[in-house]
Amino acid sequence: MKLIVREMQLNDVEKVVDYFVTASVEFLKSMGADKAKLPKRAEWIRQLEAELTKTYQLNEFYYLIWLIDNEPVGHSNINNIAFGKTAKMHLHLWEGAKRRSGLGLDFLKLVIPQFFKKFELEKLVCEPKANNPAPNKTLKKLGFELVRTYETTPGWINFHQEVNRYELTREQLEGFRLA
Repeated sequence: MKLIVREMQLNDVEKVVDYFVTASVEFLKSMGADKAKLPKRAEWIRQLEAELTKTYQLNEFYYLIWLIDNEPVGHSNINNIAFGKTAKMHLHLWEGAKRRSGLGLDFLKLVIPQFFKKFELEKLVCEPKANNPAPNKTLKKLGFELVRTYETTPGWINFHQEVNRYELTREQLEGFRLA
């Protein structure tokens, strides 16, 4: 099984959007997303396609596609990007059967250094829903520091919820063996 990551391409955009828009209300709720807040499919596709034409300094969103044996199976993305400073990371395995298998950990080891390098980040932040065990467990294994637990609306497709804020600095990254 060969794991690779690559930048999102035009033919990946619909897969990323469909992961959310075709998901059940219950699944979205488990990760803290509100189906009613999702953009219309066509609008979302246009938005992500536009991001593909931007430079790293201008990106609002940036996606890396996860592949197993050259088949796309998920993605990591960042948003709230302040180039040269910080960004918020998200992680998604598209197929339920592949979740809770350790693949998220393996893929994040590949994407995290790319986020830091391409966006010259000083800090990477991830705020999963506090009671969503998979990302919380994965971030701890990677060495992210749990900074605090608090209530917020973490993103534009989320409802108000309790989240765990994890941070990883450039200095911490340099001390890790991620690959």
